[in-house]
Amino acid sequence: MSTALFTHPACLGHAPGPWHPERPDRLRAVLAALEGEAFAPLLREAAPDATPEQLALAHPPSYVEGILAIRPAAGETLQLDADTAMSEGSAAAALRAAGGAVAAVDAVMDGWARTAFAAVRPPGHHAEPARPMGFCLFNNVAVAARWARARWGLKRVAVVDFDVHHGNGTQAIFGPDADLFYGSSHQSPCYPGTGAAHEHGVAGNVVNAPLPPGAGSDAFRAAWSGTILPALAEFAPELLIVSAGFDGHKADPLAELQLETDDYAWVTEELLRIAGGRLVSVLEGGYDLDALAAAAAAHVRVLMGAA
Repeated sequence: MSTALFTHPACLGHAPGPWHPERPDRLRAVLAALEGEAFAPLLREAAPDATPEQLALAHPPSYVEGILAIRPAAGETLQLDADTAMSEGSAAAALRAAGGAVAAVDAVMDGWARTAFAAVRPPGHHAEPARPMGFCLFNNVAVAARWARARWGLKRVAVVDFDVHHGNGTQAIFGPDADLFYGSSHQSPCYPGTGAAHEHGVAGNVVNAPLPPGAGSDAFRAAWSGTILPALAEFAPELLIVSAGFDGHKADPLAELQLETDDYAWVTEELLRIAGGRLVSVLEGGYDLDALAAAAAAHVRVLMGAA
C-alpha cells in the first residue's frame, strides 16, 4: 500500500510563543519518528500553499483575507484569543497546513497514493467558519473535505476525530450539511466544552462519544466500536479524512485520558477497514513529544500496511 507524506518547512515557522504547547518541536518530533528504515517507502511530498479559493470552501473570504493579512514583525506575536497567537511565519504555515490536507486528498483521489498523512501545523479542528480558536487558524480537514466534493465530485465525505479535544469547528461546519459526517471521541468535560452526545447535526451526521477524565483503552475502544464506527459504516463515505490528534495519550500534559500507543494503531486499522483503504489523515494535537512521536509513527505504520 502506497502512503504519501505531506509536510513543509514553513510549518515550522509558526511560533506562537516560547512556552506555548503548540510549538515547532511537535512537528520536528513527528518527522524524526518517520525517518526510520520502516518509513523509507513513504512517498515524501512538499505541502503546497492552499489557495484563497480553497480556504473559502470552509471559511468566509473576509475571514481568510483577515487571517492572511496578519503578519507580526520578526520576534513578535499577536494574540488572537487566550490560546491562539500568530507570529511572522504563521500565515505561511497555515497556508501549507491547509494545502497539505488538500494535496493529500488529491493524491488519494488521483490514485497514486492509497492513503496519505499530512504532517502539518498549525492544527485546524477548533477553527470555526469565522473564528480562530484553540491554536487553530484554518480548519484543515474541513477545507480538504469540501475540496474533495468541489474538485472530485464526491457526495459523502466523512471526518473522524480522535483528538482528546472536541473539534467544535469541524462540527460547526459539518453539522448543517447532511452529506458530511463528523464523528469524535474526546474528553468531557474539557476544552472547548462542546461535543455532547445529544448533538447530532441535521441528519444524524454528527456522532459524539464523550469520555470522562481518566478513561483508558477499554472505554476508548468501546466508544469507537459501539458508537462511532457503526454510524460511519452506515454513512458509507466515499472518502474518509482523519483529524489525527494524539493528545489522548496517557503521557500528554493537556488532558486526562489514559490511552496507549497501541490504541492509535487499533483505531487506524478499524478506520481503514471501513474506508476501504481510501483515507487521508491530518495532524492535530499531541503535546508530549515522545508520546506524540510514538503514536504518530504507530498510526502511519498502519496506514502503510506495515503494522
